[in-house]
Amino acid sequence: MDRRVVITGVGGLCGLGTDAASMWKEMREGRSAIGPLANSELHDLEGMTGAEIKALPEHDINRGHLISMDRFSLLAVLAAREAMRQAGLSCDEGNAHRFGATVGVGFTGSYATEQTYRSLLLGSAIRAELFTGVKVMPSAASVHLSLSLGLRGPVFGVTSACASANHAIASAVDQIKLGRADVMVSGGSDAPFAWGVLKAWEAMRVLSPDTCRPFSADRKGLVLGEGAGMAVLESYEHARARGATILAEIAGVGLSADAFHIAAPSVEGPASAMRACLADAGLNAGDVDYLNAHGTGTKSNDQTETAAIKRVFGNHAYSMSISSTKSTHAHCLGAASALEMIACVMAIQEDVVPPTANYREPDPACDLDITPNVPRERKVRVAMSNAFAMGGTNAVLAFRQV
Repeated sequence: MDRRVVITGVGGLCGLGTDAASMWKEMREGRSAIGPLANSELHDLEGMTGAEIKALPEHDINRGHLISMDRFSLLAVLAAREAMRQAGLSCDEGNAHRFGATVGVGFTGSYATEQTYRSLLLGSAIRAELFTGVKVMPSAASVHLSLSLGLRGPVFGVTSACASANHAIASAVDQIKLGRADVMVSGGSDAPFAWGVLKAWEAMRVLSPDTCRPFSADRKGLVLGEGAGMAVLESYEHARARGATILAEIAGVGLSADAFHIAAPSVEGPASAMRACLADAGLNAGDVDYLNAHGTGTKSNDQTETAAIKRVFGNHAYSMSISSTKSTHAHCLGAASALEMIACVMAIQEDVVPPTANYREPDPACDLDITPNVPRERKVRVAMSNAFAMGGTNAVLAFRQV
């Protein structure tokens, strides 16, 4: 039996806010969190822009867990706890083996890695901190969700650079459809504001010196951010049986690889993932009302994605609403598509398309309706979210009103 998978809770934090509701409010209004980085440990990178979380919310995570967490794991746990609260769920001895977690991450353990290098190479330390190894492992965030929430079902990490969260959610959908779990907590988390990581991105010459302007002719590149987004996924039957409020259904998943270039995007790879997503959901191209674009703000990505959208949607590409919320929360790498999942769910809930902020000049090569600068009220029955990663790994999700 093909089990339907629905979302009953969301949680998140990023530069826009420290809970899903406040993040969505800022996204919806097109207010950007991008500004000068204030992290005092970034040394010679003063003047670089990003979207930082200024202060974490208060929490009661015990010290025994905290000392083995890097920042990306902590963000994931905070977001997951919020999602579980909204879903009205908790684990006990009777159901824990049917609850699992998958978390996507891009750059894992950046803070712990940098602290270790500095203490060993620049300081007087002769050994690394005890928990360094478990802090930096790619599965750390999902493991900490298991520890914090008591999840004893399928628990594992997923990493595919900028598509990690969508791949993680796709994996969670599979666990439920295959009958391995009734509930999965899934999304993505990343905390890339470490000196070494930022120097690596700086070397690629893709960072904007000011802000993120997806699809605008004067765009200068992407901007990095930190954050986490999580969703509680349940089988439709499980959610209905307990009387849960259903926010949206995950209608379809589409995955592909470019097999083209380690860094440059292609048209056919993303187009293939979008086609596969529509087919998996049983949707026609004309059924999609809103598409949250990958939309990084780099010249090549935005033009390539526009071409891919036209290839898949044909004339409907000019009728549906498109936006890139990275213009507000920046590119949060492994967390990016998790934050964009929340944007899609809330667009369906409120029938509002969040705008592409910071837009100034039309680009003839990006001539679709990218919802510039101000939100648009329209009926959103189906929303799609694109995530296209370096290396050409693509993951697309479709969400449907229930």
